[in-house]
Amino acid sequence: MSRITEIPGRLYRGEVSVNFVGRRRLWYTISGAILLISIVALATRGVNFSVDFKGGSILQFKAPTGTSLTQVHNAVDNSPAGSQAITQKVGSNGQWQVQSQKLSFAQVEQVEAAIQKGVPGVKGFSTQFIGPTWGSEISSKALEALIAFLIVIVVYLSIAFEWKMASAAFVALIHDIVITIGVYALAGFTVSPASVIGLLTILGYSLYDTVVVFDKVRENTAGLLGSGKSSYSQAANLALNQTLVRSINTSLIALLPVAAILFIGSALLGPGELQDLALVLFVGMMSGTYSSIFIATPVLAQLKERERSYQQLAKRVALREAGGRSAKRRAEAEKNARKGAARQAVALDEQEEELEEEPEISNGVTGYRDPRDTIEEPGQGAPPPAVAPEWIPVSQGAPQSPSAGDGLRPRPGPRQQPRRTSAAKRRPGGKKKKR
Repeated sequence: MSRITEIPGRLYRGEVSVNFVGRRRLWYTISGAILLISIVALATRGVNFSVDFKGGSILQFKAPTGTSLTQVHNAVDNSPAGSQAITQKVGSNGQWQVQSQKLSFAQVEQVEAAIQKGVPGVKGFSTQFIGPTWGSEISSKALEALIAFLIVIVVYLSIAFEWKMASAAFVALIHDIVITIGVYALAGFTVSPASVIGLLTILGYSLYDTVVVFDKVRENTAGLLGSGKSSYSQAANLALNQTLVRSINTSLIALLPVAAILFIGSALLGPGELQDLALVLFVGMMSGTYSSIFIATPVLAQLKERERSYQQLAKRVALREAGGRSAKRRAEAEKNARKGAARQAVALDEQEEELEEEPEISNGVTGYRDPRDTIEEPGQGAPPPAVAPEWIPVSQGAPQSPSAGDGLRPRPGPRQQPRRTSAAKRRPGGKKKKR
């Protein structure tokens, strides 16, 4: 547990670092694949706008407990509303809703009769008619608000930071918008006015997270050209790691209530404006957190390192790091060489000591020999012949011949002294090393 709590501090000090900026090609590839899927889904499937945008009729009624979606859907299919109508349960008190194209009063009566026939016990019908003019006005106003929001954000970031940071933030915002709309197109979620409100909300949230990271990047890169401690990408990556835990914690705290509204609230209250708002917030917050970490800062670092001054700085830092690595490798090589020489000397000493202690039995006399003594040196003849041992009786008395039998033993010859080795000569007094 203590190691987990130490992670934020180690990230802030740079002891632990995730190379987000250096792996920007990987993040670009992932985002490109998601964007491609979103664009293809948007082009092929389109966006499912609610009746608030395209106009139509909304029929609401209350059905008995236990009524299934299949019963209501079959009843609506056999009415003028047709199979294109959207049937859903609203709330947990038996309230149902049918959305269809705009119907006349006579067609609405036919739909009510078909539902009463297919689902006995239905009551409390209410109908709303929404014209396409009001929906088109909502669409145009939402588009105008989005454009105005993006312009204001770019101007603000250009003044507060610089235009390259504004460009990186703009790329992240477009990334979030396309992915969110693509998810709606791919999943077939209904786009309502509440969805548009949620979309503008997540753009502000994503921008907030990006601005926090950019502020730390500006702090880390102040005076970077003069100090030359690191390149712009390294300083930006450090800033991203220093704010990583804060970004994740902020996102999780914001997603918890949104997830509660989306999953628990929808199960209790059913589909509605609240679900539409929670759905777009959930998708957009996740996309905004991803873009602020993996897209905005890498794009900023790539734009900055196109400047000549930062390119030269990156070269100086790379040369210094290469020299440091070479010096480190040389030091390690010298250290390993010293260790190898010491191990070789110890092995030679042990080998010589083993040779000194090797016993030899010759003519019944135990002694020590050095294998080097048997090597014939140049200029010398053959070794002298061995001298036969002199036999003496065990007890005092006259000498007896070897054929006398028992009771004789050989006279011991002079004992050979062990040859002093080079290792013994090096030690004071010629003493052997104690084991």
